[in-house]
Amino acid sequence: MASEERTQAADSLLDVERTFKDRLAYAGRFLWRDRSGIIGLILFLVVVVAAVFAPQFSPYDPLEQNLRDNKMPPAWSAEGGWDHPLGTDNLGRDTLSRILYGTRVSLTVGFFGVLIAGTLGVVIGAIAGYAGGRVDAVIMGFINLVLSLPYLLFVVFIASILGRSLINVILIFGITDSPIFARVTRGEVLRIRESGYVESAISVGARWGRILFDHIMPNLMGPLITLATFEMSRMIFYEAGLGFLGLSVPPTVPSWGNMLANGRKYLTSSPWIATFPGLAIMFTSLGMNLLGDWLRDVLDPRLRRSRK
Repeated sequence: MASEERTQAADSLLDVERTFKDRLAYAGRFLWRDRSGIIGLILFLVVVVAAVFAPQFSPYDPLEQNLRDNKMPPAWSAEGGWDHPLGTDNLGRDTLSRILYGTRVSLTVGFFGVLIAGTLGVVIGAIAGYAGGRVDAVIMGFINLVLSLPYLLFVVFIASILGRSLINVILIFGITDSPIFARVTRGEVLRIRESGYVESAISVGARWGRILFDHIMPNLMGPLITLATFEMSRMIFYEAGLGFLGLSVPPTVPSWGNMLANGRKYLTSSPWIATFPGLAIMFTSLGMNLLGDWLRDVLDPRLRRSRK
């Protein structure tokens, strides 16, 4: 009996491995046919590599000031030089180095903000969708109330109270964005709860915790991963907006929002100070949105069938 059980366990592991390899191979083939997905993946990987290896890629310390080289234009300009490929700001700080280090701030806010929002939202949405009744009504009533508030004004109001800090920005986005994850999770739980395999598990006496974590939660991963990419892009964009308003990280921290706020004073005389961090925000958001579109198509079989 023991040998048979070990054999069955080994066979099940092999089946899981084959399924994972088949899905990975399918995702690779689908990505190769979807050129926008390739562009999104490349842009996302470039941003991640820039954030991880910012100290190695940066030609200067992002806080190093050199007033003799202030407002130096990019290297391809007549007055520029390759010592500062993207020019310098009003204090002589290297623009390229500050953009690379600003990538770390943006990805940190996006990743941990989505992690907090996803964790809170999934727990709240799963409870509301599975419990139903009054519990669902109370939870969704509060969520609808929060979602009815103007998001940007709500975030600005909280940030102005808490003050400038990277941790505060992450917590603000994580908490205020969780209702979106809760609404999506609740809708998916309501849909999956009516499926045949969930009803079969209920009929054989499975407990609600086992049903929720073994049968419902694995089927939520596709929509949640797709939502996470879009929300991460949105958080990066809004963090830059808070930095532009002076409500994100302290001014001594190199971030894209702080660079935009500093560069707006010199748009007519030295436009590159604000242009390059703006382009960094644009290409990062574009890459993550394209990657999110590809993930949605790969993880949702209904969309795959509609596109064939």
